[in-house]
Amino acid sequence: MEPTSPQTPPSSGGTSPTLLARLRTADAGAWERLVHLYSPLVFGWCRRTGLSAEDAADVMQDVWAAVAVAVPRFDATGPGATFRGWLYTVTRSKLADHHRRQAVRPLAEGGSTARDRWADLPEAEPDDSLADPATGTAGVMRRALELLRGDVEPATFRAFWATAVEGRPAAEVAAELGVTAAVVYQAKSRLLRRLRLEYEGLLTADTP
Repeated sequence: MEPTSPQTPPSSGGTSPTLLARLRTADAGAWERLVHLYSPLVFGWCRRTGLSAEDAADVMQDVWAAVAVAVPRFDATGPGATFRGWLYTVTRSKLADHHRRQAVRPLAEGGSTARDRWADLPEAEPDDSLADPATGTAGVMRRALELLRGDVEPATFRAFWATAVEGRPAAEVAAELGVTAAVVYQAKSRLLRRLRLEYEGLLTADTP
């Protein structure tokens, strides 16, 4: 139950210890993982202002272009600093740019509603409680786990999932997989450590 070798992007790979560190070195694989993790979240923020799916997708592209330039300067060690909060600030700025551009054009049907929603958009990142689970923090964590599953052997991930996520006893999982409980514990510990290391400074939700 050893992890497989890193695969092509968006698998983890690379020599930097965290995804954030690899982003600062313009690592293409790290960038693809970041976009995979957070695009639904950014898209959801845009849609919640009343944008059409097409306009939300356009703004999201503007967000990622800005992030590509600014992410080397993001400091996750500052008081209260989180990557999600920083990303929301970038998104809000690009939404403002979009609505400024729209302000000089005739209002399309529903345009005034979108502008009203933009005016009500909070400066702080919104609560996930009203969001689609796929576009909230839970969705980011789910996608991180999907990426992890693609990087390790199936049996290793099953042992991790059954114990860390489903909360099943290690002995029960070991019997099911035909290994010792110690091997199951090792798989759980290794993958939890990998999650915390790779996404340090990026994920604010607790890992399983």
